[in-house]
Amino acid sequence: MSERGIKPSNQPALADFKVSVDTVIFSVDTQQNRVLVLLIMRRDDPFSGQWSLPGTLVRQGESLEDAAHRVLVEKIRVNNLYLEQLYTFGGPHRDPRESPKSFGVRYLSVSYFALVRFEEAQFIAEGVSGIAWYPVKQIPSLAFDHGKIIEYGYQRLRNKLEYSPVAFDVLPDVFTLSDLYQLYTTVLGENFSDYSNFRTRLLKLGFLADTGLKASRGAGRPASLYRFDAEAFAPLKDKPLVFL
Repeated sequence: MSERGIKPSNQPALADFKVSVDTVIFSVDTQQNRVLVLLIMRRDDPFSGQWSLPGTLVRQGESLEDAAHRVLVEKIRVNNLYLEQLYTFGGPHRDPRESPKSFGVRYLSVSYFALVRFEEAQFIAEGVSGIAWYPVKQIPSLAFDHGKIIEYGYQRLRNKLEYSPVAFDVLPDVFTLSDLYQLYTTVLGENFSDYSNFRTRLLKLGFLADTGLKASRGAGRPASLYRFDAEAFAPLKDKPLVFL
C-alpha cells in the first residue's frame, strides 16, 4: 500500500487535453420535407478532403460558447438561430492525432446544437474546400466520430420540438398554423399528430396570439397569422409533450 499522497507508479499519467467545439447546424426545408445538416469539406489533415461538421479548436482565453458562435459566423450568415450545448464526446482514440508521438494529448469535442432558418441561411465558404446542406437521412461518410454527433443532435432536435418553443426561434415573427405544422411533421413525421388535433391543442394552450392578419396563398381560404407569446408560454416551460 502506498503512503498517503503518493501516487502509485503503476497508475496511468494524467491526460493532456485539447478541446474542440463541433456544431451540428440543422435546418428544415419544409418545401421538400427534409431535415438538413450543414457539412463542410476539410481542407487540412486529418481527414483532408472528407466531409465533417463545422468545428474549431478552442483558443486561449475563449469560452466554449464563444468558440461555438465563432464557428457559426465563419460558416453561415443568418438572422435567427437557436444554439445550445449538446454533449461532450471524449472517448480515447476518437482523433487520429492521438498517438505516442503526441505525448499523450487527447482531443475532446464539446458539441453544440443549432437550428437556423433554411430560407435565410447564406453560406460562408472561407477556409474550407466545400460547404453544403445534407439531408440527415443521406449523410456521407464523415471525419472523426461526427456521424455519432449528428445522430445525438438529431434526437435532441426531435425532443426539443416536443416540449420547448425552439421552432419559434426559426419561424418568421408571424406564421400560419399550417407553417408550424409543416415544420413539425418534417422533423417528427406525419404520424406524430393530425393537423386538426395539432391545431386544437395549440390554440387551447394559449401561447399563440392571433395577429388579426391573414395570409392568402393560392385559391384557398386566407389563413390567420399568429405570433408566439413567450410570456404566455412561461408556465408551460419544461413540461414534456406539450404539443402532442
